[in-house]
Amino acid sequence: MRAAAIALLLAAPLVEGQTDSGAWRMYGRNSLGWRYSELTQIDAGNVARLTPRWIYQTGVGGGFETTPLVFDGLMFIAGPSNNSWALDALTGRPVWHQKKTPPTRLNLCCGEVNRGFAVHGDRLFRVNIEGTLVALDVKSGAVLWETTLADYKQGYSATGAPLVVKNLVLTGIAGAEFGTRGFIDAYDVETGKRAWRFHTVPADGEPGSDTWSGDSWRRGGGSTWITGTYDPELNLVFWGIGNPGPDMDGDVRRGDNLYSCSIVALDADTGTLKWHYQFTPHDVHDWDAIGDPVLVDVTLDGRKVKAVVQANRNGFFYALDRTNGKVLKAKSYTKVTWADGIGADGRPILVPGQEPTEEGTLVCPGLGGGHNWQPTAYSPRTGLYYFSSSENCELFYTTKQDFTAGHWYQASTVEGAPNTHGTGAILAIDPATGDTRWRFDMMSTPSAGVLATAGGLLFSGDKQGYLIAFDAATGKVLWKFQTGGSIVAAPISYALNGKQYLAVAAGSAMIAFALP
Repeated sequence: MRAAAIALLLAAPLVEGQTDSGAWRMYGRNSLGWRYSELTQIDAGNVARLTPRWIYQTGVGGGFETTPLVFDGLMFIAGPSNNSWALDALTGRPVWHQKKTPPTRLNLCCGEVNRGFAVHGDRLFRVNIEGTLVALDVKSGAVLWETTLADYKQGYSATGAPLVVKNLVLTGIAGAEFGTRGFIDAYDVETGKRAWRFHTVPADGEPGSDTWSGDSWRRGGGSTWITGTYDPELNLVFWGIGNPGPDMDGDVRRGDNLYSCSIVALDADTGTLKWHYQFTPHDVHDWDAIGDPVLVDVTLDGRKVKAVVQANRNGFFYALDRTNGKVLKAKSYTKVTWADGIGADGRPILVPGQEPTEEGTLVCPGLGGGHNWQPTAYSPRTGLYYFSSSENCELFYTTKQDFTAGHWYQASTVEGAPNTHGTGAILAIDPATGDTRWRFDMMSTPSAGVLATAGGLLFSGDKQGYLIAFDAATGKVLWKFQTGGSIVAAPISYALNGKQYLAVAAGSAMIAFALP
């Protein structure tokens, strides 16, 4: 099967920046997390002519949140419930299918989902839902090695796409809702041997441990369930950290609870912490900071600054100096009632009375936050940063709950405000100022990620199954297509034989589009 092409693949070194404009080799397409395709064949003038070229029905239920990889004429799909596929990217014909049946009685927050592969040479890397990291052979899908990250019986699981940096494959972990203790791991791509581990909740005596009362750090959460990014010039990995545990009863974990709800910058070779920034100290609203940390250069006061930007779940957009973690810009992008802004010290200016209570407290944004986990995009053509936002407020309740290992440990619940329902929006923001350049309002909370292209387009989808193309500069809708299944993933674009394709998971199918 394509022996000559496979040989070329094995000889090609991994590059942190995407050099082949027709391929898609990383979760965020490049290590900076831009999700930007340099392809221009599909543009604002012809996008309305897009039609499906092939549809592959996987026959597997569950949420398809995957970002497929495409190279050497093949598309690689990491699906739910430990299913993996290689398809012919030209026709959608299956080449191989690999599956490992998950254990029974898994303790999961949000289903047996998976968000994608990483690749190095002849190896694909994915996590299995029960908390293992697996290396698969590109040609056959055969398992080359499998390493256990953590014990699923304690509530750990794994759902995020790994990130390959040099000869290491990095991965996070999920399970903060079960009183686990989060981490970021790095493993040797050849052997699966662990090279380093960074715990997102410091133990007694470690820097930051004084931000946890008593032994609450042992159950401190801090999941890392969305893929990080990498700056090869700084040799730093940037990763977003999830909520502390238990979510909404902050009395049992007094303090800021580092490094929950933070971005951490780690030395890529050793995992050593270089800096951190905490968006929401002592979070009691489940406002994970796991959203992809996108690396862009912004111009401030006439000088170019290396920045990392994130639309945080707490309702604020942030631009941080990625060399030191200092706040450059912070501005709300949705309705926010819990804070009056971000102070000069980088901490939120809290509004009293916004904590969860037994009677319920109405707070904006709601549990899912403004922007949640869905992939974002940056276009160097427009200079804009794109993401989805839930326009929603919810009643937050708190309850007392004893900890039992492996059991749900959230000490809380939420419900929607009476006689309302959440809506959503797609936003385009200037990362240098935090100003919204355009917004597209949606009737329901958004479910899909976004893709920007050099053709001047932005693509996204919705729960109702529509794949939508926008003018990236203005937000004008240029095309939409009913796929027949909810879209909870982000589109990608690739090229084969001189033709540009757009692909997205919808329902349990993968669909590829092209011009006639």
